[in-house]
Amino acid sequence: MTYKKNILLTSLLLALSACNQEDVKVDRPTTDAVQIKSTNTLMYLFADDTHHTATSVDYQSNSAIVKNENSVLNVQFQSKKNSYASIVFSPEKPWDWSEFNDFNLAFELANPGTHSVQIYLDISDIDGANYTRSVNVPVGGYNTYYAKLDGHDLATPDGKENVELNFTSGLRSNPDTWESDEVQFISMWGKKNLNLKGIAKIAISVQSTLHDKELAIKSISLRKNPQFNTAFLTKIVDEFGQNAKQEFAGKVHSEAELLSDKKQEATQLLSKRPTNRSRFGGWAEGPKLEATGYFRTAKYNDKWSLVDPDGYLYLATGIDIIRLANSTTLTGYDFDQALLAKPADAGVTPEDSKGLNQVNKEALKSRFVASQVRKNLFEWLPDYSDTLGKHFGYRKSAHSGPLEHGETYSFYAANLERKYGQNNADYMQKWREVTLDRMITWGFSSLGNWTDPSYYDNQKVPYFANGWIIGDFKTVSSGNDFWGAMPDVFDPEFTVRANETVSVVAKEVKNSPWAVGVFIDNEKSFGRPDSVKSHYGIVINTLGRDAKTVPTKAEFSRLMKEKYTDVAELNKVWHLNLASWAEFDKGVTIDIKNEEQLVDFSILLTAYADKYFSVVNAAMDKYLPNHMYLGARFPDWGMPIEVVKASAKYVDVISFNAYKEGLRDDKWAFLSQFDKPAIIGEFHVGSSDSGLFHPGLIHAANQQDRANMYTDYMNSVIDNPYFIGAHWFQYIDSPITGRAYDGENYNVGFISVTDRPYIEMIEAAKAMNESMYERRFKK
Repeated sequence: MTYKKNILLTSLLLALSACNQEDVKVDRPTTDAVQIKSTNTLMYLFADDTHHTATSVDYQSNSAIVKNENSVLNVQFQSKKNSYASIVFSPEKPWDWSEFNDFNLAFELANPGTHSVQIYLDISDIDGANYTRSVNVPVGGYNTYYAKLDGHDLATPDGKENVELNFTSGLRSNPDTWESDEVQFISMWGKKNLNLKGIAKIAISVQSTLHDKELAIKSISLRKNPQFNTAFLTKIVDEFGQNAKQEFAGKVHSEAELLSDKKQEATQLLSKRPTNRSRFGGWAEGPKLEATGYFRTAKYNDKWSLVDPDGYLYLATGIDIIRLANSTTLTGYDFDQALLAKPADAGVTPEDSKGLNQVNKEALKSRFVASQVRKNLFEWLPDYSDTLGKHFGYRKSAHSGPLEHGETYSFYAANLERKYGQNNADYMQKWREVTLDRMITWGFSSLGNWTDPSYYDNQKVPYFANGWIIGDFKTVSSGNDFWGAMPDVFDPEFTVRANETVSVVAKEVKNSPWAVGVFIDNEKSFGRPDSVKSHYGIVINTLGRDAKTVPTKAEFSRLMKEKYTDVAELNKVWHLNLASWAEFDKGVTIDIKNEEQLVDFSILLTAYADKYFSVVNAAMDKYLPNHMYLGARFPDWGMPIEVVKASAKYVDVISFNAYKEGLRDDKWAFLSQFDKPAIIGEFHVGSSDSGLFHPGLIHAANQQDRANMYTDYMNSVIDNPYFIGAHWFQYIDSPITGRAYDGENYNVGFISVTDRPYIEMIEAAKAMNESMYERRFKK
């Protein structure tokens, strides 16, 4: 498919000399079609229908063996030893593609290796903006993978709008806009509408894997998009919340199938653990340590472990989000805000962690279409008066998406009523019973974070409790507050709210030995690794504020006055020209000049983190003295070493959320300096063969590959002496049209929206859970 009259990248031909890096080997090509112009130069052949012109492109390789064979670029990513391995194409002069419209960048790719490969495609422009997409290339022959650089425009009341690249649907990734056997790159993050006047760099990378990966690149092309299917966002969801336009393994076609599932699964579920497990899921055939009546940590054979209340070694495996709170999706309808019931005190539970949050009757009559695009997604929605109308809800605010608030619906909850409602007055109780039996049958030792508190009294499967510190305390900023502003931990109100949070959790837990421990907060933006400025964002941004109104700034001022005494000494180190400490207190703009400054920034960030964790730890000691404090679940994109060190002083187990293909030893070697147990609070792998439009953050080729990657990840946890478990995120697939809070529409469940387990995942979990204690502890 030629982009007529314009540029077409028809062939990718290599002209490289060997690089100096030890882990990079580049073979000189033998083809006569390439003229070598310089060392480390990649030759593209640009062509249209009438002529050919050659252009040289700077080539960079990081941790990859690159060979050219018969005009195919073969890349062996040395990704087992290198957490980031990439090839980068950067022209001497940025490509100007601004004259093109409605076009895509396509790659002919094959995978000659033994593992599927998730590649990240980063396209950067001359303004410094970057758009990251990703795709999984399965083991096997060539297929075409494309990324849209300019999409189809639709007429809107405000003029033309690019509905694809702006994602006005609210989905993290849209359905394809034309039918083909080709594969579209999945949108991940970054600026979607790049400056096409100057494309400065194209990079293909493999990141944080456990295996070496391979890729063959046959061609790279600029292509005109095919004819646009204008109904690509119309009636894409059926009455069960599934993909209405695609057949896939496990799709439900009738309520009779749901009832058949229930009957069949009932014959397979166990209600009691096997004899080789303790009543809590510990290793009954292993050594028995001191029994304290509650969960604790201990070292055995130089490896950290949890110990269950009866004294058995215990590893925490399980699944997050066993609740309905995240099963809702925005329908496109809204209500007159003046008629909605006034929100009550938020208490200690954010809105997205509550139930359906149903609309009050007074507001129902004002229902109107707030987003026609969202409304058109659904083949079916019930009337409020229907039996299944009870599964409507309302979102007063959303983190991201096309609507700031609006009506929601839970197809999963409706399917539970369809499936378990017959002869069961309380179908939710039946669901809880089935879920607990599933966890036992699948071998999981615990219920993960964000389990509905209605499970806390189950007495069959241990659980992890959680809480959030929310309230009217003052805030500070890291400069990139992904989930929200950071608390001003030196504001006395923060301590008040922390105590309120932990006291509420204590009432839910009721001093139960079945509670493994408590997570407080999640993925706080303590700092990012992108740069020194983002690492110390809390410090730099807070220093610019007034100590009279910002308690954390007042504490930072106190610490610097204590260290330097004379402001002139601070001026020398920080390259400032302050007349007095009063000027410093009022707020200073900081430029990073030297390492001595960074020492001070580290002191201040440590002080902030120390205060945060000490406040929560004190609340835990007061209200939950018998239960472990499990930290704040650092995201792998936000774990400054100062903050991790501070947490290690106060928590019983350090917690991390790590969306990678597994735990690499080089990534986690820093844990040796704390000698503290750690746990993974979240990870997942998804695939595009499930009917959903987005596989998630980590991509597999198919459901079996997904199960294999799950096993690899869990084995990397079990083999690491510091980690005492990991929880998969999440129990149920995201809604196909995106969860109401932020549009996540991922295939990351152990079960689908119709409550059907993914058999490959279940079998992988059974095998892993059965062998994990012997794998970790037997010599």
